[in-house]
Amino acid sequence: MKIAIIGYGKMGKVIEQLAIERGHEITAKIGSKDADFSPDILVGSDVAIEFSVPSAAIKNIEKCFEAGIPVVVGTTGWMNQLNEITATCKSKNGGLFYASNFSIGVNIFFKVNQLLAKLMNSQPSYEISMEEIHHTQKLDSPSGTALSIANQIIENCDRKTNWIEAETGKPNEISIHAKRIADTPGTHSVTYENSIDKIEIMHEAKGRKGFALGSILAAEFMANKKGVYGMNDLLK
Repeated sequence: MKIAIIGYGKMGKVIEQLAIERGHEITAKIGSKDADFSPDILVGSDVAIEFSVPSAAIKNIEKCFEAGIPVVVGTTGWMNQLNEITATCKSKNGGLFYASNFSIGVNIFFKVNQLLAKLMNSQPSYEISMEEIHHTQKLDSPSGTALSIANQIIENCDRKTNWIEAETGKPNEISIHAKRIADTPGTHSVTYENSIDKIEIMHEAKGRKGFALGSILAAEFMANKKGVYGMNDLLK
């Protein structure tokens, strides 16, 4: 496949390395200095992988639609515009693959998180809290992955209806502790605790390779596809 990389930072470079190892060709490497790039640069690519910054993501996605190629988006922090960009994708007959996290391990964690929340729905004595740790260059807080985890709990545990980024919250809120530490790929944990015991699940990334590989698998999945997809579609 011919892959364009939009967001040629640390993640973009890992994506490039793994994509070449898998026999793909990199047709464009668009970094922060190329923020005003023309969609013409993308023409001829089979797919684009977008890992930039929240402020640039929407424009980058729309440029992929203009160029007529599907886009795999790993940038988080723009979810408040997801409905809008989904509608644009459909109107432009484009292809969009979005995930808050491309790690296969994290997506397995999501399934465990949903099951545990269902089981704990009938155990009101347990308070629920979350922690997420990322590198200091991570712009959105809480992370997109943390928000996905929180929303999964809310969907499966009746006593929680909202999340808050604070040490403690109201009884209906999930408290998310977001930390930023240099050179930390990403850690997410969910804790259920009462006066008797504590249950905790955690995912800790060892590097960027898992996220990069997941985005490439998504790019391979998106070849010649139209419409909106996510990790559940890939994992099927």
